[in-house]
Amino acid sequence: MDREQALEWTKAERLGIADFLEELDADDWRQDSLCTGWTVRDVAAHLTLSTRTTLLDLLKGAIGARFDWERMEYDKACERAARYTPAELVAQIRETAGSPRRAPMSAPLDPLTDFLVHGQDIARPLGRTRPMPGPQTIAALDHVVASPFYGAKKRLRGVRLVATDADWSTGAGPAEAQGPAGDLLLVATGRRAGLAAVTGAGAERLEARLGERLS
Repeated sequence: MDREQALEWTKAERLGIADFLEELDADDWRQDSLCTGWTVRDVAAHLTLSTRTTLLDLLKGAIGARFDWERMEYDKACERAARYTPAELVAQIRETAGSPRRAPMSAPLDPLTDFLVHGQDIARPLGRTRPMPGPQTIAALDHVVASPFYGAKKRLRGVRLVATDADWSTGAGPAEAQGPAGDLLLVATGRRAGLAAVTGAGAERLEARLGERLS
């Protein structure tokens, strides 16, 4: 994947999320997201951090959370959500929409994946639809399946994923799970909500393994 293309896609997703968040009312910001224990506001705050987290921030956060990655991310998001208003969080996303900066140890496609998935984490519990563009979603799927960070290799073991709206598949089976690429991306990153649109013998196997997670 060309880094300039990844950055262009990421910028578009960031600006799209900012537009989406601006339409929400105060009650929407307080609603639970797909990430267990996280509100919409917490997720929005988390999305401001990828271009602002330094190595020192990461080390301090890891030590404070006793090296529990998800606890660290949760603590950082909650602290930021409490510090800034929704309007300020939206402005921060816009401010660095085109920034090439990434969190330490992250890959070029991690920010794109983050915004694609967290866009659904926010939109779906609110009963809203947020389209996931095809090429970007396929690129994110390929990245998630190959990356050790998301836990997809263990989660998808023994299951072949097949997109029903794109020429994409991964895995050797023996069980198969078919569904829209966007829903497969949610499943690959641990979101049970993605299973609603997934069919096949592999769907049951995936359901037994899925738990909501942030990354």
